[in-house]
Amino acid sequence: MKPTDLTLKVLMEIRDSIRETNARVDQTNARLDQTNARLESVEHGLGAVNQRLVESEMRLGTAITALAGTLEDVRALLEDRLDLRDRVER
Repeated sequence: MKPTDLTLKVLMEIRDSIRETNARVDQTNARLDQTNARLESVEHGLGAVNQRLVESEMRLGTAITALAGTLEDVRALLEDRLDLRDRVER
């Protein structure tokens, strides 16, 4: 069979379409790479925020525990003073 002009034309159009498709795929891949880089940056930022949040919660827990101890000391002091008041009144 002899190739005809029509067959060659169709094959060249297919080849050109494949090249265009490959170029679009390359552009899409480049955009995906940029998106992945941005996502990695966001993930890193979220990791840092999470770490700061954990540290803040630890400091807050420590402060609350210290405050509870101080309040217990104040309560004990007030109880002692109230006991002394009864003695002084008598």
